Amino acid sequence: MASLFDEFVIRPIGEPLFSLGGHPVAFTNSALFMFISVALCTWLMVAAMRPQAVVPGRWQMIVEKLYDLVTGMLESGAGEKAKPFFPLIFTIFIYIFFCNLTGLLPWALPVTAHVIVNLGIALILFLIIVVTGFVRHGTHFLSLFVPRGAPMAVMPVMIFIEVFSFSVRPFSLSIRLFGNMLAGHLVLGVFAGFIATLLTAGWLAGFSVLPLFADVAVFAFEFFVAFLQAYIYAVLASVYLHDAIEMH
Repeated sequence: MASLFDEFVIRPIGEPLFSLGGHPVAFTNSALFMFISVALCTWLMVAAMRPQAVVPGRWQMIVEKLYDLVTGMLESGAGEKAKPFFPLIFTIFIYIFFCNLTGLLPWALPVTAHVIVNLGIALILFLIIVVTGFVRHGTHFLSLFVPRGAPMAVMPVMIFIEVFSFSVRPFSLSIRLFGNMLAGHLVLGVFAGFIATLLTAGWLAGFSVLPLFADVAVFAFEFFVAFLQAYIYAVLASVYLHDAIEMH
């Protein structure tokens, strides 16, 4: 590749499907890997839970562990009243997890290394949070931005800070995931470049085993990061959901 960033370029697959406002709209490699992630999520849930055995098999046990993990996460982050939102948080968690995993495949586009994808998920989440807050509490939901016990003299500043901190949450969620996934793939690319350079460096070719071991170690660590970043995203989503359900 000419650049380490070529891996992250979104390219159309085939001819444009239609034109919108003079701009061609095409099915891209980003859409392809998002579809693949959704298909893998669906396959895991359907294939694992179809037997519904009393003694769970390997795949059923994995799904049940994920279910228990997200259930505990949601209850600790948002409380008992957040149970109706379990499908939302579970879907966000498992979808991001599989997007992170498919990004590790050879020649794959790491979907979550694009801010716009993460931001799309975050904006849907926060739209649900805001609507839930107003449905449950009416206009009293706006008191979330009024710190209790703050002196009236500093209240305008405090309200501005609270509104601002609430508004940037979707962006912080998106950038955190984007930064971690982008950095991991760049590190893999850098070590791969070291390997290629040393293999063509004559007597130094034997030293290529060092960046090879490092690349394998980083690749293995990226599996852990794929799970960890999906977990952190879902945990923060649960905590933010608590504001709409319990207020202060």
